[in-house]
Order: sequence, then structure tokens, then C-alpha cells
Amino acid sequence: MFVGATAAAFAAPSGKAIRLGGPIFLKSDDPRELAREHRRLGYSAAYCPEAKAGDTARVREIEEAFAAENVVIAEVGAWVNMLDPDAEKRAKNLRYVTERLTLAEAVGARCCPDIAGSYNPKVWYGPNPKNLSQEFFDATVENCRRVIDEVQPKRTKFTIEMMGWSLPDGPDSYVKLVRAVDRSGFAVHLDVCNGINCPEKFYRNREFIAECFRKLGPWITSCHAKDLQWIPEMNVHFVEVIPGRGEVDYRAYLTELAKLPVDAPLMLEHLKTAEEYDEGKRYIMKVAQETGLSFA
Repeated sequence: MFVGATAAAFAAPSGKAIRLGGPIFLKSDDPRELAREHRRLGYSAAYCPEAKAGDTARVREIEEAFAAENVVIAEVGAWVNMLDPDAEKRAKNLRYVTERLTLAEAVGARCCPDIAGSYNPKVWYGPNPKNLSQEFFDATVENCRRVIDEVQPKRTKFTIEMMGWSLPDGPDSYVKLVRAVDRSGFAVHLDVCNGINCPEKFYRNREFIAECFRKLGPWITSCHAKDLQWIPEMNVHFVEVIPGRGEVDYRAYLTELAKLPVDAPLMLEHLKTAEEYDEGKRYIMKVAQETGLSFA
């Protein structure tokens, strides 16, 4: 196991120390035990443990326990469809997103991320021709403003991830969304793999990564760590894999991340087992060490 002391020992000639995090598999509900487990694994960022914003005692306990271990709460995920075609479901989902942003604010998380959603009636993140429309964009602006204005966050940010088939689908449409929402409580949660939606971006993902950070850097508050393989078929088929098994240029990703004005956490996700997360973590730490970067 790669322990935290070793991870923190890398000498960085420049740039901020990177905060790496991911899910843990400790069967405990004790915030102190959970925070210590993150540190044992070499993590300095975490997904928020289960909590409700109204449970002020537990929220305070989580915040204090993780702060004591220098582990930041990277995100309180929402992950529901804010554009569900069913009006009743859409309203319920918006209430849930508001609750999650309220929790993120209470616990001092870096952000509360979601995707804009989809007009697909069957798959909440699925494709639909209207997902690249002006109607979709305008509705997303309205949803983001509504959630932010209700919570009025001061310590956290509401964020939307890029998706390959829904707005924002790249850095340019993301910049347009940030400016349209026009709220200090809105920021960027960067998932590079979600924006790689064509062969050119796959082949030239180093350049795509640099473009994302160049255009979105001032607003980036947290990131996701994944990798992509191209499965040879008679059409384009990218599949998410453990970091290190795909073609995403992590040397470029980590270098750009370390240049940010804030220590935006990099969070592993979408893997199945502790062993898979350990493999991904080790790969990222190896690349960081080779690049001369450090971990918080």
C-alpha cells in the first residue's frame, strides 16, 4: 500500500501540491476513522461521507475530523437529471440538488457537482438531439441560477460537468455557460475524459487538456481522474478504464493541475474495487513522481 508519508515526500520544483482522493472501502460511519483511512491510503481529498445538512452535529463532526487529517471534502455529488422530461421528476430532482448544495455549503466542500441533465426520457444522462440546443442551454442556465440563488453558497460552488453529447460539451461551451449563469457561486468541475468525444480529441488529448485548463482554469474547483481506451469496432467506441491502462496523458493533466491558483482536488471515480482504485492511484503517483510534482 502506498502510504501518505511517501506520497507527500515527492519534491516539486514548482506548482502546488496535488490533492488526490477517491472512494474508500472501510466499513465505518465514524468520521474520524474515515478521515484517518483516507490518510492511510495517501489521499488528501475525499467524497463527503453520508450526511444531511440539517444534522448539524454530524456535519460539524465530519468537517472537524477531516480537517484534523488535512483531508478536504472535494465534493458532495448530486447526480440527478435537472432536465428530466417529466415535470414532477424534474422538480423533485431540483429539490435534491438544492439539498446537496446546502450540504456542501454546510460541510465546507469544494463543490457540489452534477451534469446539466438530458431530455432523454429513459436514461438520465443519455443522448437526445435537444441536448445540444439553445433550449437546453437556456434551461440549464435557469436551473443553475435557481439552485445557487436558493442556497446562496459562500464556502462552496455549484458545478456542472462536461458531457460528450450534452452541453457543456467542451471548454468553449463551458465558458459560455459560466458567463451566462453569472453567479459567484458557480464554478467548473473538470472531467477531461467526458470532453473527449471524437478521434481528434482522443489522439491529441494533451492539447485538449491544455485547452481546458487554459480556458477554464480561473473557475476550476475540482477534477475527476479517469482514463480512456479505444475499443476497435466499425465505429468510434471509447471506454473508461483504470488510470494508466488508457491513453489520457496524465503527465499533461497533473502538470496543468499543479499550475492552478487553487489546490483543486483530483478524484478517482467509476472503478469497482479497492484493488482497482489502488492501481489507478499508484499510476497517478508514479507519473507525478516522474514529473517532479508533489501531493498534499
